[in-house]
Amino acid sequence: MAGVQTAVQLREQGWPGAVRLIGAEPHPPYDRPPLSKAVLLGKGDETEIPHFDIDFGALGIEVELGRAVTGLRTDDRLLETDAGPVRYDRLVLATGAEPVALPGSEGVPGVHLLRTLDDATRLRPVLAARGRIVVVGAGWIGAEFATAARERGCGVTVVEAAPRPLPGALPAEVTEPMRAWYEEAGAELRTGVAVASVERGAVVLSDGQRLPADAVVVGIGARPATGWLKDSGVELGPDGAVVADEGLRTSAPYVYAVGDCASFPSHRYGRRLLVHHWDNALQGPRTVAANLVTEGHADGEAERVAYDPVPYFWSEQFGRFVQFAGHHDAGDELVWRGTPDGAAWSVCWLREGRLAAVLAVGRPRDLAQGRKLVQQGTPVDKALVADPSVALKKAAR
Repeated sequence: MAGVQTAVQLREQGWPGAVRLIGAEPHPPYDRPPLSKAVLLGKGDETEIPHFDIDFGALGIEVELGRAVTGLRTDDRLLETDAGPVRYDRLVLATGAEPVALPGSEGVPGVHLLRTLDDATRLRPVLAARGRIVVVGAGWIGAEFATAARERGCGVTVVEAAPRPLPGALPAEVTEPMRAWYEEAGAELRTGVAVASVERGAVVLSDGQRLPADAVVVGIGARPATGWLKDSGVELGPDGAVVADEGLRTSAPYVYAVGDCASFPSHRYGRRLLVHHWDNALQGPRTVAANLVTEGHADGEAERVAYDPVPYFWSEQFGRFVQFAGHHDAGDELVWRGTPDGAAWSVCWLREGRLAAVLAVGRPRDLAQGRKLVQQGTPVDKALVADPSVALKKAAR
């Protein structure tokens, strides 16, 4: 998404030179969110594959598929690939993120990741067989895959080393009620127990229990796909992300970074953010393209565009539509709108009398209105925020 949108935005914003889009996968560029939903449950028809409906030829964008980058020599403005070097005037890094593998599971038959179109294609027959599946990790991907597997009639056990689902993403008081979603869907959720080892046909837990498994799906997180940038001169953070500035420029001249592989400073939240979600890969390229066009026309003297979005993502799991906008920290005040045992509810985080983030379960209007309040930085009335019968926009002071 980030690479494709950068190329398209360059053309839409008037970039006059050549645009070359290089990707390691052999498939024409496609959208990723459907992989854990429609594609995973599909029958393999080519029309189900979410390719982008973009005429790259008409836009003058050269697309090279199946070409992996292997290194970068910034002093020479040279990109190294498995098919030979590529010279550049400007370079945008949009290599995304790669899933974290479960230690000791490499090479074990029946162990799967879910990140690419090929991953989803390999998992289709697994679901069709309606066997016993163990999902490692109760994060967003784990929950979405468990949802699809239950829809197919598979037996599903989800194993999470943390004491609750969605660890690290949301506080305990918000995620603990989500435990019931698994049971309602007929999936077993085991928390507070780690995986000791994976073997053919089984997962062995740290408490010694052995779970039979016809397949194992690992969803324990993702990390920026930046290993190829070692010794390139491009600064990487402790999280492995490319360290970009407010205009999404890297520490190397003429090199930008966007999407899952890059972190950026947020003035809105007073900290650096690394956002692994679709909306970031859609919005960031507009800033990159604007700054590249400015740099090309004004030799870098014109004012740059800063990137400071309100992060947004969604997830469909166990019959619920979950949306989140903003960013929250431990010190923010949590305010409920409704109760988590209901079919629809929201949670808001307040910081210094303003909305910092909102989580909406089955309340899309709360999300849309809350996102605007976060964007505008509008002070809000806490009592009105807490009243689910009042439209969230009316909480603005």
